[in-house]
Amino acid sequence: MQSLQTTCCIVGGGPAGVMLGYLLARRGVDVIVLEKHGDFFRDFRGDTVHPATLQVLDELGLLEDFLQVAHQKVRSAGLRIGDYVLQVADLSHLPTRCKFVALMPQWDFLNFLSERARRFPRFDLRMRYEGVGLLRSGQSITGVEAKTPDGPVEIRADLVVGCDGRHSTVREAAGLEVQEFGVPIDVLWFRISRHDGDPEDVLGNANYGRALILINRGEYFQAGLIVPKGSFVELKQRGLAAFRQLVLRIAPYLGDRVNELQDWEQIKLLTVQINRLRQWYRPGLLCIGDAAHAMSPAGGVGINLAIQDAVATANILGETLREGNVTEALLARVQQRREFPTRVTQFAQVNAHKAFEHLFRTSGPLKAPWQLRAISHVPGVQRLMGHVVGIGVRPEHVAGARKGAWDRPWSLRKAAVHAGAAVGAAVATVRALRG
Repeated sequence: MQSLQTTCCIVGGGPAGVMLGYLLARRGVDVIVLEKHGDFFRDFRGDTVHPATLQVLDELGLLEDFLQVAHQKVRSAGLRIGDYVLQVADLSHLPTRCKFVALMPQWDFLNFLSERARRFPRFDLRMRYEGVGLLRSGQSITGVEAKTPDGPVEIRADLVVGCDGRHSTVREAAGLEVQEFGVPIDVLWFRISRHDGDPEDVLGNANYGRALILINRGEYFQAGLIVPKGSFVELKQRGLAAFRQLVLRIAPYLGDRVNELQDWEQIKLLTVQINRLRQWYRPGLLCIGDAAHAMSPAGGVGINLAIQDAVATANILGETLREGNVTEALLARVQQRREFPTRVTQFAQVNAHKAFEHLFRTSGPLKAPWQLRAISHVPGVQRLMGHVVGIGVRPEHVAGARKGAWDRPWSLRKAAVHAGAAVGAAVATVRALRG
């Protein structure tokens, strides 16, 4: 069996894994990143790069080059309830250099970041290397067992970081306890062509007991139909014609474009989960990103949280990793730093999902309640939601990097105020929809 040695072995080449690999290699830490696929091409993954993430790229001096990659900009987000359109979030006043969400295929984001990371001699990205187990010495994790096209490989490391997503092999192998929070929805992703005159920004459409998200990707929409959890089989039994009619009833302006859906293979099921680890670490092991806390697609904030996890991890562990002296207490500091924003965001998502439980119980045309219309006109609500979606709770700065447009740190009090307001708005929405 082939054997490799490194300081940090990162399992999973998603946003958290590649960003962490970049940041550690930049600080002189030997790092190997394992990605089980041969490329980053995965359709219907999260494609939103939020202002807080763009700010991290700015601090690293990568933003100008990054914005040369094809993308669309979202500066506000709207919601259509029946025939009433209301603005939900306004990002134009954020204290960041980029006051927009960049919509970019995740493979483009990962290709860009990994190409820049390869410029550091200590960065080693191994494609088609699948982490399948952990190496141990007593109670400590000492490395990873990987499956490769050339046979099994053992990778010895001072620290293993699990970034392998919501179905993490690393956290399962480590026996870390997962806390599950019930989610009443699933999302069916598909593409449908976009025409001039269609909505420019992300637009949610709620009507006839379902909700449809349409993300502007230039020539097409990345569409997400929100349905009751476990209902995909029943929808398939009704047939594609009924599915197309359902989409058309929610968004009539799509017209005959729904006929582009000719095969169920065009429609991908995302089983929505919200969970988090009770403890994110073991001696020699840390989990971050979706491996530590699976998020709902609500707000598209999962990628942003994963990137912020990576920045905090590099800030806290970078120097001691280079010295080969990472303690369990330092791993606990990463969780302490990132658990608060995770809890707040998941709490807001769980409450927001309650609105869908009521929506699913309706079957006819939906009218926006007057309470919801009134909330949308309260001064500052759209800016507040822009902060929550675009920046989130406790954004991270890259240690030692140049600071950009937002040098003002967010205090715990300010983060709590914004998070509380977001939850309050979600609860008010649920109550309004209940009548």
